[in-house]
Amino acid sequence: MGKAKSPRRVGENEALAVGTTIRGSAQKLNLVAQLIRGKKAEEALNILAFSKRAMARDASKVLASAIANAENNHDLDVDALVVAEASVGKSITMKRFATRGRGKSTRILKPFSRLRIVVREQEEA
Repeated sequence: MGKAKSPRRVGENEALAVGTTIRGSAQKLNLVAQLIRGKKAEEALNILAFSKRAMARDASKVLASAIANAENNHDLDVDALVVAEASVGKSITMKRFATRGRGKSTRILKPFSRLRIVVREQEEA
């Protein structure tokens, strides 16, 4: 007897991938996520590949993972995939200190973000 299978968190024609610790603020990552919401998966990968923003590389990895999950785990057609959801949230924040003049110090916050991408198989209209 194996472990009981957990229920799916997304629909039968959907697959998801989550990037839990992406270095950078959630606000900057959300600007990248806005570029791909509602687009076809292949088009979204191209948009991220040619984006100047540094966060686009991490978002591209999460999107590629969601596409791979759809293909390998859920037997969905890769050519019919659409980015149904790209939600961004805060993750941990590393706290560091920098020395300043006169024996003082300043706190430096290094934020991390989460990115959850859901791809959905859509029938050709």
